[in-house]
Amino acid sequence: MAMMGPAADSPDAYIAALSGWQLERCRMMRAAIMAAAPFDEVIKWTNLVFMANGPCILIRAEAHRVLLGFWRGKRLRDLEPRIKASGKYELGNLVMAEGTDVSAETVTTLAAEAFRLNAELGNPAARA
Repeated sequence: MAMMGPAADSPDAYIAALSGWQLERCRMMRAAIMAAAPFDEVIKWTNLVFMANGPCILIRAEAHRVLLGFWRGKRLRDLEPRIKASGKYELGNLVMAEGTDVSAETVTTLAAEAFRLNAELGNPAARA
């Protein structure tokens, strides 16, 4: 695993390709996201992507970190100040190393709000 997630044909295969702390963290986050709202899971851009009225959340496991990315992440920073803006739109990432503490409850809260924002504001990938 380099700077991109493992090559996988399905969300289950993506998780199965992981090991160690990345496996544990990604399993937890995936379950927390799916508990938050009725997302569709896909593999897109070598990431595990959760779709809801367009792309909403991604998980990317790398060699020494895991990214929890949100298409509307800049709007979620009040809920989780560790989310860093990324790119010129509303993208934001929570970057985690092995020792980074994040709870399933936090991930579920963020996922539910990300889902709500996509429902309210529309597909973030559709540029006006």
